[in-house]
Amino acid sequence: MKRIIGSIILLILICRSAFAQFDSTRLVKYSHDFKFTEGLFLNFEQVKDNRPIAKSRILTPVDINNKEFFRKVLAKDIIYYYDRFGVRQEIKTDNIWGYSRNGVLYYQTSGDFHRITIVGGICHFVANITTYENRYYDPYYYRYSYYDYYYHPSRSTPYAKTEMRQFILEFDSGKVMEYDIKSVAFALMRDPELHDQYMSLSKRKKKQLKFLYIRQFNERNPIYFPVN
Repeated sequence: MKRIIGSIILLILICRSAFAQFDSTRLVKYSHDFKFTEGLFLNFEQVKDNRPIAKSRILTPVDINNKEFFRKVLAKDIIYYYDRFGVRQEIKTDNIWGYSRNGVLYYQTSGDFHRITIVGGICHFVANITTYENRYYDPYYYRYSYYDYYYHPSRSTPYAKTEMRQFILEFDSGKVMEYDIKSVAFALMRDPELHDQYMSLSKRKKKQLKFLYIRQFNERNPIYFPVN
């Protein structure tokens, strides 16, 4: 009986402690004045919690006050850091979500980091994307000196193609999508009224008003961050 009573009291204390922690957590609404905590974000959950790996916890010879700190640190293939328990960890730079510098978010894609210019329930950013393709040559070519065709084995030469693209980031899930009609419609689904309005438009209007509907969505569905 005493053991049961003791277990009940312990459960009550745990619940009270959990409630106190939750109750003490203050959230702040995102605005243009909001500044993200400076540091490396290993994943999107850290972004939503605004809890990056602080510069002081990163193992690097680069001075934390150096204006080129992130560029120099992220030039390495592997980042070493101390976690919140003081345990030394490592992560491949290619696996890092991004970072915050001067309160601004930068997201990694296509091997580079790009500033997220619009932050909200639906984020927007521009990135230079490099793709690699093979250019195939016709195995038959005309040899002018002999006025005849010759055959050589088919071959291809890889070449890089870089182009600027626009993307959106759905803040609830962290999903990154191309900035097109289909993706915008998907992101708007969390606001049924706005989504229905958008879907009722003609295809031409949907294309023209993508950014307007993203802005309306962000105004109607603000995001919040914990106060660290």
